Amino acid sequence: MLSLRFQIFALIAFVDMYSFRRGAAAFAPRVNLALNHRAFSRQSIPSSSSSFSSSQRWMSAETGAPPEEKTEEEKAAIKAAREARKAEKERAKAEKKAKKAAQAKAKEEAEAIHDVTYLAYKDQDTYEPFGDMARIMSRSRTERDFVDISALESGDSKAGDTVWIRARLQSIRVKGGSCFIVLRQDSFNTLQACYFKDKENPDQSAKMIKYLKSLTEESIVDIEGTLVEADVKSCSIQNVELSIQRIHSVSKAAAQLPFLVEDAARSEEEVEASQDTDRPFPRLGQELRLDNRWMDLRVPANNAIMRVQSAICQLFRESLYSQGFIEIHTPKLIAGESESGAGVFTTDYFGTMACLAQSPQLYKQMAISSDLNRVFEIGPVFRAEKSHTRRHLCEFTGLDLEMAIDDHYMETLEVIHKMFKHIFEGLESRFAKELEAIREQYPSEAVTFTEEPCVLHWPEAMDILEEKGFDVGDRMGDLTGAMELALGEVVKEKHGTDFFMLDKYPSTIRPFYTMPDPEDSKYSNSYDIFIRGQEICSGAQRCHDPDLVLKILEEKG
Repeated sequence: MLSLRFQIFALIAFVDMYSFRRGAAAFAPRVNLALNHRAFSRQSIPSSSSSFSSSQRWMSAETGAPPEEKTEEEKAAIKAAREARKAEKERAKAEKKAKKAAQAKAKEEAEAIHDVTYLAYKDQDTYEPFGDMARIMSRSRTERDFVDISALESGDSKAGDTVWIRARLQSIRVKGGSCFIVLRQDSFNTLQACYFKDKENPDQSAKMIKYLKSLTEESIVDIEGTLVEADVKSCSIQNVELSIQRIHSVSKAAAQLPFLVEDAARSEEEVEASQDTDRPFPRLGQELRLDNRWMDLRVPANNAIMRVQSAICQLFRESLYSQGFIEIHTPKLIAGESESGAGVFTTDYFGTMACLAQSPQLYKQMAISSDLNRVFEIGPVFRAEKSHTRRHLCEFTGLDLEMAIDDHYMETLEVIHKMFKHIFEGLESRFAKELEAIREQYPSEAVTFTEEPCVLHWPEAMDILEEKGFDVGDRMGDLTGAMELALGEVVKEKHGTDFFMLDKYPSTIRPFYTMPDPEDSKYSNSYDIFIRGQEICSGAQRCHDPDLVLKILEEKG
C-alpha cells in the first residue's frame, strides 16, 4: 500500500513537471489521475493496477520517460494548420463584413438622389424627376417653355395643361406622403403646388418625398406639373394648383436666413397688435433690413415700390415725349455749386476740388438756349443737407423738366398738370397689382385730382392759414410743414383734390433768378406743387434778362 501511494505521488509529481513544459494541455490527465487515486482508495489492491492503464500512454513502458517531442516539421505543420484556421475565420469575417457593406452601399445608392444635368426637354424621361439641377453653365438650350404665374390668370394656360414654372419656394409643408408648396414670382404672384404619394410606384414616391424634405424656403426651383382645378384662397392664383411631376432646385437657399419674408411683410399695425398675445410677431429693425436688403426687397410691398418707382419714370417719359420733350443727360461731377440754399458734397478731381451736382438746372437752361425748346432729365441729385424731414435727402433721383414759354408760366403748369394726371391714372390702371401689394402693408388711397390745374395764389393761402389760426406775420415768410398740411386739408375739402399748385411766392424767399410778378415785385412768378399738403416739386419762370438779373442781385445785396 505504501509502495503504491509512493508511485502515485511520484506520478503526480511527474505530471506536474510535464504540464509545466506542455502547458494547459496536460491538465486533464492530472485531474483524471487524481480522480483515479481517490477511486483507488475505496477499492482493493488488485483493482489498483487497472487505475494506471490510462496513464501508461504518457510513459515509456521500459523507462517511464515522457514521449519524444515533436519535430520542427510537425510543429510547423501544427502552426500552419492553426494559422490556416485563423485565416479562414478572418476571411469569413471579412467576407461577411464586405457583404454587409455592399448591401448598405447598394441600399444607399438605391436611395441616393443625384444632381440632374438637364440638357434637353426631349431627353427628360432619361432624367430622374427630382434632384438638384447641375450648375447652369450655358451647356445647352433645354427648349423648356416656362410659364409666368401671372399669365395663369389670363387663361393662357388652363386645367389639364402641363407646364414648366421657375419660381421661388415661398413655403413648403411635407407631412407623411403629401407635400404642399407655395411658389412665388415677382414677389407677389403666388401659386400652390402639391405632391401625393403614388401607391403604384412607392420607391420613387419615397425618394420624391425625401427630396422635397431637403428643399429650403426661398430657394429657386424648376417644377413641371399639371394644372388642376382647385379653390386656393391663400395664393394669388386661386382657381388652379400645380400637381408636381418633376422638381429640381436651381439655386438652394441657406436653411437659416436673416429673417423671414413673411415677418418683414407685416404692417406696423399688425405687429403692434400682436405684442400682447402669446405669439408676438418680431420687429425687424432698419439696420437688419438694410444689411440684408436683398431679402427685404423680396417683401411684396417693398418689391412693388421699386416697380412703381420705375413705372413713375416710365409714365413721366411717356407724357413728356407726347408733349414734345426730349431727354438729356447732364454732368454730375461739376466745378462749382449749382443750387443756392443747399449744401454741396465736394471731392477731389485730380488735384482740383469738384462738386457733386445739386441740380441740372444750369445745363437745362443752356439746352433751351441751344434751341432744344423742351427738355427733361431723370438722374441723381446730391445735397449735403443735415435734415430729418421726408423731403430732405442727401441723394435722390430727380425728375426735371425745362421748357420755353410763349407768353405765360401757366403754360408750364398746364404741361405739369397733364403729366401728373398721366402718372396718377397710369399707376391706378396699369400698375394696380403693385399698388395693391403696397397698400396691403402701407395703407393709402388713390390720389384725387381735378381735370384742370387747381392753382392757389399766395395771398389766398395766407387768408386760409389765418382762418386756421396760424400766425403768418407779415405774410411774406415761408411755409412750415404744419401750414402746408393745413392748406392741403382745406383744398381737399373745398376743391375735392389732393393735388394742387401754389404760386406767387414772395420774391424774398425765392432765388434771385426768379422772374418778379409784373404787377407787384414783392411776389414772383414761382410755384410749388403739393400732394396732400406736402410739397413734391418746385418751379418758376426764370429771369432771362441779364440787366434785370443784375438789378435783382443788387437789391438782394
